[in-house]
Amino acid sequence: MNAATILHYFFITTAAVATVALVFARSVFYGALYLMIILLSLAGLYVLSFAEFLAVTQILVYAGGVLVLIIFAIMLTSNLNGKPLLVDHSNRLSGGLLGLTLLSILVYLIAGQINWNNAYGSEAFALPVFGRLLMTRYVLPFELIGIVLLIALIGAAVVASSSTKRPKP
Repeated sequence: MNAATILHYFFITTAAVATVALVFARSVFYGALYLMIILLSLAGLYVLSFAEFLAVTQILVYAGGVLVLIIFAIMLTSNLNGKPLLVDHSNRLSGGLLGLTLLSILVYLIAGQINWNNAYGSEAFALPVFGRLLMTRYVLPFELIGIVLLIALIGAAVVASSSTKRPKP
């Protein structure tokens, strides 16, 4: 077993343990921290898969930008009423059944029951082909998704702002 394999299993185990901890976290703040661990573990897996651009993007955009913004929002809103934000899990049975169903579907697909190469061609999921398609044929939907995400971010900022600062219509 070489060092790359050991690191691969380390990042997979770290992401899996943090995912289980995220599911059972009662505090929203700790959930955001677990999400950061998951995103950094995925960035490590991207580096091991020789997808350095995706790893840097994962760290800068998601772990560095979005998640820090979420943590600051949680810290600011928890100080408004003086109580920590807690999550109540009321549908444990249905959530557990749904999780087990999704896990069984993923295990079925990963186990190789579906031959992806025959279904979509041998180069359908190659990263260079995907990048070329994304920047040529699908550039308009790609840009529209970026605009929709920007609008959602602006809307979230407006909703999260204090009601005393907003002008009355």
